[in-house]
Amino acid sequence: MSNARGGCVPAPFPMTAAHAVRPAAAIVAISAQEPCAQTRSPVWSHANPACRARHFQRTILSELSSAHDHDDIVYPSAVPFILAHLACFGALWSGVTATSLWLCFGLYWLRMFAVTAGYHRYFSHRSYKTSRIGQFVLAFLAQSTAQKSVIWWASKHRHHHRFADTEHDVHSPVQSSFFYSHVGWIFSRQHHEFDGSTVTDLTRFPELQLLHRFELAPAILLALACFAIDGWSGLFVGFFISTVLVYHGTFCINSLAHVHGDKHYVTGDESRNNWWLAIITMGEGWHNNHHAYQYSVRQGFRWWQWDPTYYLILGLSKLRLVWDLKAPPQAVIDRSQALPPRVIERSAERLAASVPVERIVQGLREAYANAPGLPEMHLPALPTLTLPELREALAAMQSRAGERLHAIQLQAHEAMAQWHMPTLPTREELTEKAAAMFVKTPSLDAIAARAHDMLLEAIHARLVAAPAAAKV
Repeated sequence: MSNARGGCVPAPFPMTAAHAVRPAAAIVAISAQEPCAQTRSPVWSHANPACRARHFQRTILSELSSAHDHDDIVYPSAVPFILAHLACFGALWSGVTATSLWLCFGLYWLRMFAVTAGYHRYFSHRSYKTSRIGQFVLAFLAQSTAQKSVIWWASKHRHHHRFADTEHDVHSPVQSSFFYSHVGWIFSRQHHEFDGSTVTDLTRFPELQLLHRFELAPAILLALACFAIDGWSGLFVGFFISTVLVYHGTFCINSLAHVHGDKHYVTGDESRNNWWLAIITMGEGWHNNHHAYQYSVRQGFRWWQWDPTYYLILGLSKLRLVWDLKAPPQAVIDRSQALPPRVIERSAERLAASVPVERIVQGLREAYANAPGLPEMHLPALPTLTLPELREALAAMQSRAGERLHAIQLQAHEAMAQWHMPTLPTREELTEKAAAMFVKTPSLDAIAARAHDMLLEAIHARLVAAPAAAKV
C-alpha cells in the first residue's frame, strides 16, 4: 500500500521481454545473497523535546544517507516529510484539547479509508466503479494524506505488483533494507517521476491531472480547516499527528507485510497476511490474499478476516454511489486454480535457489574425471558439453549402467564404494521439497519441473563458463 503499496499490474500492462525471466545462471547468485541489513531504531533518551526533535531529524537524514541507493536520494524532497514529523512536537507547546483529539481520531480513519479505498483499491486496481464526481472526491481525500498524487501513487503501485520482491521492485524489504522499503524509497530521484504509460486510464481526466499538478493542495486546505476549527492544537494534533500516523500505517504494508505474517497462497513473492496490520489499515493487512488476486475489492477472503474498507464500500454500493464490485473467483480462494506462468517462474527460482548448485557442479567434475570406464563411453569433454549432452551424461552417471560398465562390473563395484555421485534432485524430489516450501496449489508439479530445468541450465552454464574464464 502507501506511496506504492502491494498490488498488481492490470491486464492492459503486460510484462516486457526484458523483464520476463531472469537468467538461469542467477540461481546460484540468489542462493548466495546475504541477509538484508537492518536499520537501527533510534533510542529516545532525550528528556528535552527540542533535543528529541533534533535527534529525530539527525536519525532520518542518517538513515537516508545509508539507503542502498543513497547517491540518488533527493534530500530537498525529504524536508516536508521530516517537518511534518517535527510539527507533531508542536503539541507540547499548543496543548491537547478534546476537540483536537477527536479531529486526530476522525481524520486518521477517514483518510486511511481514502488510502485503502481510493489510492489502492480504486485508482491502482480498479476493483470497483464510481461516478466522475465520486472519483474526484476519492482523489481529493486521498491526497489530503500528503502521499503525492493518485496518478503517481497508482503508477508506482502497479509497478510494485508487476515486479514484487524482485530487483525491480520499488520498495521490497527483501531486496533492500526495512527502512528503505518503509519510507526511504519515496525520496529517491529514480522514483520522483512515474511511468505515464501504466496509468493512461487516469491521466485522461483533466481534474486528476490538476490534482497531480497541485498534489499538496488538498492536504494544505485540510490543515487550514483544522486550524480554523481548533487553532494550533487542531493543527498540530488534529492534522499533523493524524497525518504521520496515516503515513506509517500505510508504509507498514510496504515493509512489514512482506516480512511478518502467514502465507495462505503461492504468489511468487514474500507478501504475508497479518491480522494486526489489517486492524490499523482497515483491512490492508491481508496482503498475501491481495497478491493472490489483486483486482478484488475485498482483501479479507474469509468471513473472519477483518476488512472494514470492504464493508464501507459495500455500504456505498447499497446507496448506489459505487458499483461493479469485483470479487475473487472461488477457485482462487480455494487454491484450486493453476498459478499464472509468472508466479510459477518466480516460485521455481526460489525452489532452485535452495539447491546447492556449486556442490553439484564440483561433484560432477570430480566424478566425471575419476569414474572408471566413463572415458570409454565416448562422452565429450565437460567444457564442450551442450545442454542435451549434459542431460545424457547425468543420466548415464546416475544409472551407473551402460554396456561398458557391465563388462567390468567387479572393478566398477570396488570403485563405486569411494565414488560420491553429484546429487541433482529428481523432479519427484523437487516436488516433495516444493510441497514443504509452499502452501497447497495444483501447480506444484509445474514449479518443480521448471526448477529442475533451471538447475540443469545453471549447472551447464557453470561448467561452460569456468573454462572460458580460464582462457581469458
